[in-house]
Amino acid sequence: MRMSFLATLLLLVAVAPVTAQTEAKDAAEVVNATVDIQQQSQQRQEDWAAERAELLVRYREAKANVQYLTERVSLESEKSAALDERIAELRRRLAESERLAASVQDTMNAVLVRLEEWFARDLPFLPSERATRLTSLREELVRPDVASAEKLRRLLEALQVEVGYGATVEVYQDQIELMGESLFVDILRLGRLSLFWRTSDGKRVGEYDRGNGRWVELPGKHDRGIMLAMEMASRMRPVELIGLPLGRIAP
Repeated sequence: MRMSFLATLLLLVAVAPVTAQTEAKDAAEVVNATVDIQQQSQQRQEDWAAERAELLVRYREAKANVQYLTERVSLESEKSAALDERIAELRRRLAESERLAASVQDTMNAVLVRLEEWFARDLPFLPSERATRLTSLREELVRPDVASAEKLRRLLEALQVEVGYGATVEVYQDQIELMGESLFVDILRLGRLSLFWRTSDGKRVGEYDRGNGRWVELPGKHDRGIMLAMEMASRMRPVELIGLPLGRIAP
């Protein structure tokens, strides 16, 4: 029994240093592990702080961009609304312009028809020149590539020329038909009042009979008066009072 107790005591004495060393080693490992964990935790905290700071900067930038874009969208919306109103107004004006253009075109066509009818009933002076003007005007009025303003200008010019004939006198040469005879004569136009003719040798004179719509010959006694009138119209002599067979005013 004493031997067994002694053996146990010796065994404990022998094992004690080994156990102490083992505990010390384990404690060191625990300490090292704790330090490593703390270091890792510290590093993670630092990394998170850096990442948080970066995310905060990015958040602020994104928030500023959102605010800028919101203001930009609002501004663009206002511009878009203003443009929509402008487009609507331009469309209204375009429709009104097209309506007015069609109305003006109809009016110009009607005026041209009246002008052509007037020309047909008028004294037959400068027939080729006036007919060419009216033909050119009609061709221009139907052209879609010519602006309405230009068409109106041409029409007013033609009207002005025709109206001007009523306040002027002139002498020109032309060919007339007299009872089936073709004569090349000097023609005196007194406004739109009357037309007189005279052969170049002065042996024959006449006038245009508006009532019958034809050229007629007048007695020789009218030769001097017609000759003097032609000279005054051509500014070859001073203006003076003369007698011409202007006919009578119809009742």
